[in-house]
Amino acid sequence: MTIAARLQALGIELPPLAIPAAAYLPFVQTGSLVFISGHIARKDGKPWVGQLGLTMTTEEGKAAARAIAIDLMGTLQAAAGGDLARVRRIVKVMSLVNSTPTFTEQHLVTNGCSELLGEVFGDAGKHARSAFGVAQIPMGACVEIELIAELAA
Repeated sequence: MTIAARLQALGIELPPLAIPAAAYLPFVQTGSLVFISGHIARKDGKPWVGQLGLTMTTEEGKAAARAIAIDLMGTLQAAAGGDLARVRRIVKVMSLVNSTPTFTEQHLVTNGCSELLGEVFGDAGKHARSAFGVAQIPMGACVEIELIAELAA
């Protein structure tokens, strides 16, 4: 099954490339690697605000991370010239989770992103990963995730 067919089967429509909210590029490619800037969680087009362990559950955070994965794939599609079939591998995911000092399930929140990338890209979606708890994320968002991928020529 193609990546486009997997996305369609999952009922996922990728968003267009978003305009950066500050002084940065949405992605940068060097050689075969593409570095996708951090994407914050959004719900209904607005920042998905919350803090894990205070105003959000792990399952809600996982849903936010899954939503970010969809936005990341939209940016990755733009970086790949519109063709996600050019993605050889998702290399690394780094997740920042807005959480209380006692919240320790950042890794489970980040699974929302990692699991969807695995569903869409198969073995090429399996990646190295870091998940951190942080005191705050821009605009009060609950989760921010960045991604590194390898593209075919």
